[in-house]
Amino acid sequence: MTKDILLVTGLSGAGKSTVLKTLEDLGWEVVDNLPLVLLDRLLDAPLAAGTADDSQPLAIGIGARTRDFDPARIVERIRSLRDDHGLDIGMLFLDCSGAELERRYSETRRRHPLAPDRPAGDGIAREREMLRPLRDWANRLIDTTDLSANALAQQVRTTFAGHGRDEPVLSIQSFGFARGLPRNADLVFDMRFLRNPHWDPVLRPGTGLDADVAAYVAADPAYPQAMEQIGSLLELLIPRYRAEGKSYVSVAIGCTGGRHRSVHVAEYLADRLRKAGFSPTITHRDLGAAPQDSLEGPPASK
Repeated sequence: MTKDILLVTGLSGAGKSTVLKTLEDLGWEVVDNLPLVLLDRLLDAPLAAGTADDSQPLAIGIGARTRDFDPARIVERIRSLRDDHGLDIGMLFLDCSGAELERRYSETRRRHPLAPDRPAGDGIAREREMLRPLRDWANRLIDTTDLSANALAQQVRTTFAGHGRDEPVLSIQSFGFARGLPRNADLVFDMRFLRNPHWDPVLRPGTGLDADVAAYVAADPAYPQAMEQIGSLLELLIPRYRAEGKSYVSVAIGCTGGRHRSVHVAEYLADRLRKAGFSPTITHRDLGAAPQDSLEGPPASK
């Protein structure tokens, strides 16, 4: 049979087309709306002319528009392919709030596939209940409520560009708590116990990528022990996640504003994990945000 397989599903309007297009750009073989009865035929089909080997990963889009769509049967068939045939198969579920989906349908003037003659909200509620078995079975979820198409594509590139068999796809993201917790983080570490460069007038305009800011953060008495313990914990957990079948691990490093402490620590941990043999990708969500006293809050009194 074929290579690694990812099923892409979720609520209509949540971004499946964007995800599949991005995966195709990354070199994946992509098939959308494949009827379940044709799945075995696809997996057994010979490779396309010019394909060197069977290492190209395969993404299959399924959803309410797919012929003979039955979520319970899909879960049972995929479980059989994974457990009985040893295929490396996972599922990405795209979720989104009902209000945002209704806004998208109103903006595009499209009808919901499950409510052609009723309000979109009725179809969204019906589809959410129908897809519950797939959402419960999925080993990866992306909530696209607050994501533009470009932001979703970037997240997919960050998550899946390093797709491989030997370890989970590992991503590290810095962020600011003042601007909200990342929706899709598996592990979150709070760096607000470290002293804050925001309150040094010289360091405030800089970021955790700057050497003087990094040195300031690293000089905190709690820093060496904290970094050692967090790094050791990640080195312990990531292989265990893989052993349990988890294909993707997202680590979020937060501070107040997301510009100084979290950025430096994310870079430090990414470098440590690379030296340990992992291949993390790294993003800094709030690096470009302007420093604001109202977000950072006053410095702690001595």
